[in-house]
Amino acid sequence: MTTILLARHGETDWNRDGIWQGWADPPLNDTGRAQARELAEQLRTTPFDAVYSSDLRRAHETALIVAEPHEVPIVADPGLREIDIGPWSGLTRAEIEERFPDGKRPGGETREQHATRVLEAVERIAREHPGERILLVTHGGTMRALHGHVSDDPVHPVHNCSVLELHFRDDRLATPAPRKRDADADPIG
Repeated sequence: MTTILLARHGETDWNRDGIWQGWADPPLNDTGRAQARELAEQLRTTPFDAVYSSDLRRAHETALIVAEPHEVPIVADPGLREIDIGPWSGLTRAEIEERFPDGKRPGGETREQHATRVLEAVERIAREHPGERILLVTHGGTMRALHGHVSDDPVHPVHNCSVLELHFRDDRLATPAPRKRDADADPIG
């Protein structure tokens, strides 16, 4: 079984200002870098055999910060990118509603195309790392697409630098198996 830790990138100014990013490439802001450092500290004792990120700057910079204590190189993979939202990129929700009142987005990827692309990328990466633990730093829409593939439970919103664990076993992506509770264990943990 391969353990996959999916992490969303840190905050950008566009996240903060409610601007849709898609394949646009704004960098992390100071808050986003602080979020990435906090995630790096949370994962400091979690070993990784490999680290991959989307090739978009906000995800790659987050991966560099999180992976630094582990001394594991980062592989940038365009298959992990956010959904291509075409002409909605760079607009706020209000601007989208004004310019596209029918709610239809011309151009870019459909949700199905995006989900197929990211699932193929994650399965390819997982097959290259059987039995290992890998960190994939990606985007909110990508995490929702992957979670939606393995579960019917809602996963919205996906906060910056949040982490979702998935497993790759029997050549398919799955949620972690439920853990048995130890009667003497910490009730929270």
